[in-house]
Amino acid sequence: MMLHCLLPGKLQSKKIIFEDVFSARDSATLEHLKELSSRRRVIEESINQSSFITEAIAREMSGGLTSHCLRDLQKLEQYLPLLENLIFHVDLVCSNHHVARWISELKIRWSSSISSSSFFNLRGPKFFQIDNLRYELGMSLYLYAALLRERAIEILPTDLVQSATLFREAAGVFQHLANEVFPSLQSSQPVERPPEATPSICTVMSLICLAEAQAVTIRKAEEKGTTVGLLAKLHYGIIELLGEATAILYSNTRECKDISSSFLEFISSCKALHELRSLKYLAENLKIAEQLGVAIGVLRDSLINAKKEVPGEESWRSIFGKEIDAAADMLRKFEHENEFVWHEKIPTEDELPRLQGNKIVKAIPYNPKRWERELSLKI
Repeated sequence: MMLHCLLPGKLQSKKIIFEDVFSARDSATLEHLKELSSRRRVIEESINQSSFITEAIAREMSGGLTSHCLRDLQKLEQYLPLLENLIFHVDLVCSNHHVARWISELKIRWSSSISSSSFFNLRGPKFFQIDNLRYELGMSLYLYAALLRERAIEILPTDLVQSATLFREAAGVFQHLANEVFPSLQSSQPVERPPEATPSICTVMSLICLAEAQAVTIRKAEEKGTTVGLLAKLHYGIIELLGEATAILYSNTRECKDISSSFLEFISSCKALHELRSLKYLAENLKIAEQLGVAIGVLRDSLINAKKEVPGEESWRSIFGKEIDAAADMLRKFEHENEFVWHEKIPTEDELPRLQGNKIVKAIPYNPKRWERELSLKI
């Protein structure tokens, strides 16, 4: 079992009507702007939960897709190439003062799903406005990556291979945001922005997706009967990925100063859970190597640490509790065997072996798609 947190995908946005702001020179450009608005509207209605379309009609409009998550991914895949094309043509005339005014009049506003300030606002979610089309592109891509991750969680019980692939695809989109999209916003006007619109948080999300992809890969490896020594290293690889994410969150206080406690607890709980699993496999491997005393020391130490990290979220606590019970049961069996058969000395904490992680998953690079249609703006 894995811990799940769907918080990153719970974004909201305000309406944008492109053709009301941008002045088109010809009918083809006007149609492109209208299609952009239309494609975006269905995304707005879905994430804002303001659509009046019935489930049956929504399924029919999507070509028979039964998954709400898949339908939203489809909507974004139809919107993003149109937006990329608009940005391409706006960049050609970006120095024109009309363009700057048009972008400002769009009032591009998105909420945050991981900002602590969004959870304690009695008037609804807080919206952040940045007058830059790359902000719209970045937040739309962030939503796309979060939904890829959500879909990976959705199909996890039935298709481990495809689930791992989707986690890796999501990691690639988050990497693209961290390296190519949001750094350009850093030099624009110094306005308040959601944590999602920063390279640091996108890097954190990429690392989380890679950790989740590795966790799925481990489940597949367990099914194939992979050696316990390698399984221990693979789980420790997850700890190292989440450790990198944690280091970014706590070192970059400017970009990561307003993160919800629930999101932080998710990362620390995942890290603790996989540490316990890693040390369980290490203990099992030590027993096979006839080092029962060391195995007992590893289990005792792992249980002490795990009990300090039990999360507050009920579904996470349940998974954590089962893992602690399994480790405690293993420890009792090992102690009983050692007491009556082997009589091995139990090493101190400082004498226990230290693991090195093995990270075997990589992000699938994201390649932006642009609908190449000539646009002519009246400037």
